[in-house]
Amino acid sequence: MSEQVSFTLRGRNPDVLTCIANLSNDEVFTPPELANRMLDKLAQSWAADHAGADLWANQSVKFLDPFTKSGVFLREITNRLVKGLADQIPDLQERVNHVLTKQVFGIGITRLTSFLARRSLYCTKRANGPHSVGKGFADESGNIWFERTEHTWVTGKCSYCGASKEAMDRGTDLETHAYAFIHTDNIKTRMAELFGDDMQFDVIVGNPPYQLNDGGYGTSAAPIYQLFVDQAKQLEPRYLSMIIPARWFAGGKGLDEFRESMLADDRLRSIDDYLSASDVFPGVGLKGGVCYFLWNRDHRGGVKLYVKRVFTHFKDWPVSTVTRPLQEDGADVFIRFNEGLSILKKVIAKEGEESTSLVLPVKKRFDVLVSSLRPFGFRTFFRGRKTKKNDDVTIYQNGGTAFVQRAEVETGVELIDSWKIYIGRAAPGTGNRDTYPHRILSTPFIGEPGSICSETYLCIGPFDTKAEAENALSYLTCRLTRLLILLHKPSQDTTRKVYTFVPKQDWARPWTDADLYAKYGITQTEIDFIEKVVRPMDVTADLLGDVAVDGSDDE
Repeated sequence: MSEQVSFTLRGRNPDVLTCIANLSNDEVFTPPELANRMLDKLAQSWAADHAGADLWANQSVKFLDPFTKSGVFLREITNRLVKGLADQIPDLQERVNHVLTKQVFGIGITRLTSFLARRSLYCTKRANGPHSVGKGFADESGNIWFERTEHTWVTGKCSYCGASKEAMDRGTDLETHAYAFIHTDNIKTRMAELFGDDMQFDVIVGNPPYQLNDGGYGTSAAPIYQLFVDQAKQLEPRYLSMIIPARWFAGGKGLDEFRESMLADDRLRSIDDYLSASDVFPGVGLKGGVCYFLWNRDHRGGVKLYVKRVFTHFKDWPVSTVTRPLQEDGADVFIRFNEGLSILKKVIAKEGEESTSLVLPVKKRFDVLVSSLRPFGFRTFFRGRKTKKNDDVTIYQNGGTAFVQRAEVETGVELIDSWKIYIGRAAPGTGNRDTYPHRILSTPFIGEPGSICSETYLCIGPFDTKAEAENALSYLTCRLTRLLILLHKPSQDTTRKVYTFVPKQDWARPWTDADLYAKYGITQTEIDFIEKVVRPMDVTADLLGDVAVDGSDDE
């Protein structure tokens, strides 16, 4: 075999897999650069656990990408093994054959991507063809398996992945997107059927599909990446590394149980958190960012092992690295910003009388003032009358104001005649790129007595006077306040839960950031961080630029 086989050719520009990774899709393709970062961290962990041994010089380690698309992980693993095993297996063809037939395995998520993965790995879609760089395969699939899998419909939903029958039962001409790895009751038995009874994978690595249409309103989609993570753990590899959306940090929309299990898993070794998905997936919009984690089956055994390495990445900012628990005492979410955690602890200590738990006393909780969704019972698509009649109240709705009979209001009636604040339940302005600094919240505004709102907004109150409402409004515009909201906010949705870490203040006075910084002892370094993350808010100017957003992402 010539030294010109694909595994020895690097540095070609452009890399086709880099080009593919720029495509926007729910099944996001992984750029080679990101795949290699993950593999670098995996190799470092292996060396730390094996007296400095080189993972890529081990000819017995077996790798699996159970949701391969472009084949980038398999290709890059193979490149590393072919180089690392040169001393042990000097003949290049023999070395390539060994790696491809005995060490590297994949499961295609669609027929097309299985062809693409084989092309990336074997340089042909037929592993046993004359142009394949690997020799000795019995069939054209090689070690990249794919067979069409069907959903199992129960009352209009797939019992395995939750896909909508209406959306995904599309006949035999289209892909089912019923991924084999999660459509089974026993993943170990399924892997034995595919790769043999004695197959035990040492490393599972990859980038699973993120979501499927769940048949909800508008563009509603349910996350499924957590199902792949759970299945992979069931296979008990030595190491597991996946890149997934970071929205699980705060749970919601079917992710609460997954969040709890991940934060309590002492086998989780590190998390690399990317605040903006576009930093690793150019051209792809994924609000809330992404992360990849490293899980070590044998990394367990005591309280100290709950302390993990957390790396925060954002554009050209220095990488923030902290060793800390993933779940702080009293917190029901993963506190995303390393710098933000120290600020939050100062706020809680002040308001909670030096408590070590990240729980505000009930009397100090701002979230008790925040309504649930549909504070007055009216949906986003409700439209009131354009003209006012006797005993009408004003309704702030998607697109402006209108009028509705007071008697039609059945929920939140105690708030109608009080002063309050309205704030959009979705936060415009962050975009799919998650650019910083940004506002965190849509612009709040005063709700006068005799007014209500649709579910486009949440209602904050009641307040006894207009002055109190205005002072609370000034508090919401403060950068520190909005940072505390961001620490509990995984997406554009700003439900009552995102105010969990926000304390009440004295509404007899207006508030500025200078006031809050002094009250909580915020240092200049911490102020610099806050101002790097949170944009100033001008209530008048920003309100003019806000766009009402529908509530299709209902949780």
